[in-house]
Amino acid sequence: MSEGLLSVESLKNNGTMSDWQKLIIMGGKKKLNLKQMERAQDKKDEEDEKKKKEKAGPPKEKRPLSIIAPDVKNEKIMGELKKMNVLTPYAVATRFNVRISAAKDFLEQLQETGTVHLVSGNHNIKIYKVD
Repeated sequence: MSEGLLSVESLKNNGTMSDWQKLIIMGGKKKLNLKQMERAQDKKDEEDEKKKKEKAGPPKEKRPLSIIAPDVKNEKIMGELKKMNVLTPYAVATRFNVRISAAKDFLEQLQETGTVHLVSGNHNIKIYKVD
């Protein structure tokens, strides 16, 4: 062999070859044996359990939604509505813990009495504003 060319074996032995170059020449990463694979899986499972414990908080309490719409004549409810800039069925339903269908009926009743007026809307959603 000439002096100008270095063999792969001499580069490995001298330590001038990087790890990725060794992997390319040697054919990739070595397979793990069964014991090593078990340890790796156990370690991964423990990390996953720790993450789940950190994320899991106290369960949220679900309250059943009311079917009955709020009373139109109630002063407290009207005060809450006046604080809201825009009234949509979803906003009313979440504020008063009622179903969206009940909130739609409630807003239609308010429109008939003249308390709110329709700003915009189509068949999917209607947007109201308090007078």
